Amino acid sequence: MTSRSGQAGRRLGVALSALAVLASGVPQVALAQDSPSLIRDTEIEEILHHDADPIYAAAGLDPRTVRILIVGDKSLNAFATQGLQMGLNTGLILQTENPNQLRGVIAHETGHLAGGHPIRSGEMTRAGLKPMILTMGLGVLAALAGSADGAAVLLGNAQYAGALGALGYSREQESRADQAGAGFLEATGQSGRGLVEFFDNFRYQEVFDQARRYEYFRSHPLSSERIEVLRSRVERQPHYSAVDTPEDLAQHEIMKAKLEGFLNPQIALMKYKESDTGFPARYARAIAYYQMKEPDRALQLLEPLIADHPDNPYLWELKGQILFEFNRVALAEEPQRKSVQLKPDAALLRVNLGQTLINLNDPKKIEEGVQELKRSLLNDPDNSVTWRLLAQAYDTQKKDGEARLATAEQYYSLGAVREARVFAMRARELLTKNTPDWRRATDIVLASRPSNQDLKDLAKDSVAQSTPGL
Repeated sequence: MTSRSGQAGRRLGVALSALAVLASGVPQVALAQDSPSLIRDTEIEEILHHDADPIYAAAGLDPRTVRILIVGDKSLNAFATQGLQMGLNTGLILQTENPNQLRGVIAHETGHLAGGHPIRSGEMTRAGLKPMILTMGLGVLAALAGSADGAAVLLGNAQYAGALGALGYSREQESRADQAGAGFLEATGQSGRGLVEFFDNFRYQEVFDQARRYEYFRSHPLSSERIEVLRSRVERQPHYSAVDTPEDLAQHEIMKAKLEGFLNPQIALMKYKESDTGFPARYARAIAYYQMKEPDRALQLLEPLIADHPDNPYLWELKGQILFEFNRVALAEEPQRKSVQLKPDAALLRVNLGQTLINLNDPKKIEEGVQELKRSLLNDPDNSVTWRLLAQAYDTQKKDGEARLATAEQYYSLGAVREARVFAMRARELLTKNTPDWRRATDIVLASRPSNQDLKDLAKDSVAQSTPGL
């Protein structure tokens, strides 16, 4: 993220580099190795929901209410938590050989959700994860430039932190989740073979002591008996012989290639060799070179991909991302616009465009960027990064009250109610009394947590007030 403000006029890093602004105010990379991070990426989220949503529906859950957390961690783990949240480590996703295996894990975790196991177990690690919310989009990092106190709050109070501790399920709950998951897969016309295969691949875990086991199998006890009981069940199901479609296999490979390129660029270049001319391999190489700080080489690989797939919004997004993060902000605008044009409902793509616009030295562009950020909040009202960028834009526009309210919203979305209240009180002093923004600041001061729909309505009202003819 590149900031034009006086306090933060330094490059904080590239997408998926977990940078924290610590007490010294200097970005650090240590967290990339030492603690996991939450990842936001429209393309990967879309693929995962395509895999998961039919399973959620078969379990009687509304897919719109289940939040999938992508955890940037190489360890093999997945979990279900209170509040209908399901976490999938990137390490686990990369270990799955096909969509059916990943859907098997999702079905099993859905069994825990539908059975209410996370609520009953109550064994979530209180320390949890201290995540930074990242995006693979334009490198919108949830780090507060030049604010050590802000960074500490971010790391300590992120809204998902409590959700990402390991859950200790009983063997009885594991068996129930297995059977429920097998039923959900059958109900959606899918084979349970992948779930058995995934567990069977790690059968040896049961002979290791707890310290040497993968995290997933420490919290989800595995046994040969459990695998055989599950195998017996799924082999009798009518859809046992069902296979993944070519389209689903292709999307799975694209997701893995993208993750590998961002998270393990050197490994990606070894795995996806120059001789491999398939889309996933070319995509992974372009991302890997970008991550290795070779933007020109990455763009050289990306341009033919865009020529072959001009309607792919994520290729345009990546091009804009590379240009933005390597200080070619003006050139980033056109590809970011194209990505939004191709996928207008994707909130994160609008955030990317908004960030680009507010970093241009043009009042009209900055105002347009504000509107893009507001529109993104209609679909993603709890995105703390968006609120941070809005605060930056309002500060540039000398709208002090709005800037303080946006900062209050940022802290509030991270669960830092005390800090949010402080900024909301300052906002109330500067905003016109009884306007929607003044009332929202009052709500935060009173610590009255609004619903997502309330936040969406507020964002919509704000867009309508400032956009003629809308």
